[in-house]
Amino acid sequence: MSSESGLSRRLRFAWQGRISGCQLGKPVELFMHQGHAAMREYLEGAGALPLRDYVPAIEGTLPSKLFRGSCKGHMVRSEPDDDINYTVLALQLMEDHGLNLDTANVARAWLRCLPVAWTFTAERAAFKILLAKANDFFAFGAEPGFDLSECSDNEWNDWIGAQIRADLYGWVCPGRPAQAADLARRDAALSHREEGVYGAAFVAALGAAIPESASLEVAVETALAEIPLDSDCAEAVRLGREQAESDNGDATIRERYTGLPPVHTINNLALVVWALLAHADDFGAAIGDVVAAGLDTDCNGATVGGLWGLQGKPIPEAWTLPWQGRIAVTLAGVGELDLDGLVERTVAVTRRIAA
Repeated sequence: MSSESGLSRRLRFAWQGRISGCQLGKPVELFMHQGHAAMREYLEGAGALPLRDYVPAIEGTLPSKLFRGSCKGHMVRSEPDDDINYTVLALQLMEDHGLNLDTANVARAWLRCLPVAWTFTAERAAFKILLAKANDFFAFGAEPGFDLSECSDNEWNDWIGAQIRADLYGWVCPGRPAQAADLARRDAALSHREEGVYGAAFVAALGAAIPESASLEVAVETALAEIPLDSDCAEAVRLGREQAESDNGDATIRERYTGLPPVHTINNLALVVWALLAHADDFGAAIGDVVAAGLDTDCNGATVGGLWGLQGKPIPEAWTLPWQGRIAVTLAGVGELDLDGLVERTVAVTRRIAA
């Protein structure tokens, strides 16, 4: 790795950070339906607080029954997760379409590559409409036969789904946050509206801004310019930034958004900004604290991990060695990927669209 270019190293760290953060949060994701106290009780019982390593499996519990492969001591690869599916799918979209990507391209890729059983909330609703209304040949290039904006007319269109699909658009547009945000908006528009789209645009813009910014704080301010400053997402970003120096910032954020679903965009976005800014120099603390904060644990761990890696600081081997560079996905025709191949492909896209 020492001979890699600066771009290649940074993208390697972004992939490593995103995958490690996702695997950290995966075993405790379902606790979000039981509440933060239930997850904290589990982690305390496992002797895992503060959370600075992968989650231990306690026999008879949900993490052990459902997600053993993502638990400490049981991991041999990165187990499939929708967060990583979407990042790989975004890479495929950029390889196929580059800066000409549009929402119809995203819809076609879903129909061809994305198993409907691995979609949830807004994505599942959009998928159902595609299956019911799209021309039979739409996936192969024909016009859809209906207005694709109907797909985003659903009750979950301000939830976190589009935000977790946005990271790679920032990775491949270093120094061009407006371009990254625009790509993320085109993707997000298939299933989301307003705040759901703003969260995606912000995350993509932040990823693009980090490599060219003097600090994470500067990058956050740059990314804010890509969403409406009077939006709920902008307020969430400002709250996360304000709480970065607080000893109980996560509690303040959870309290501020009491009553929101645990997979909404804005409460999770606030936690992402809080954890990232609070631990700019400590990867384990950044992903550990955002996962231990609750809500959508695998999504937030993945987003914080990938953004942290874009700083160009190495991801500690304690986080990367357990999954051995092996990344399992459930996209059609893919199965398992290797880290080196993903990095090479991402570098190639980044260079091509910058030319």
